[in-house]
Amino acid sequence: MDVKKEDKSEESKKNHLTYYKSLTKLISDFQEEKNQVTDPTIKNHLDERINAVEIDRKRIREMFPDITKEEWDVNTN
Repeated sequence: MDVKKEDKSEESKKNHLTYYKSLTKLISDFQEEKNQVTDPTIKNHLDERINAVEIDRKRIREMFPDITKEEWDVNTN
């Protein structure tokens, strides 16, 4: 992955933590919706959306390897 120096600045780190938190909320919302629907097509679509968001969260974690899992979790609660 090609990461620019400004991508790792403290401001970028703060912005990515905020974005990561919003992605975590989005996954939670998708999971809630998935629990409420019975249509397998909709459930499959929600699973695909969750997987896509997880990929983005992983990309962000890899950009800032100095942040521990606990720190990511603290920032998403």
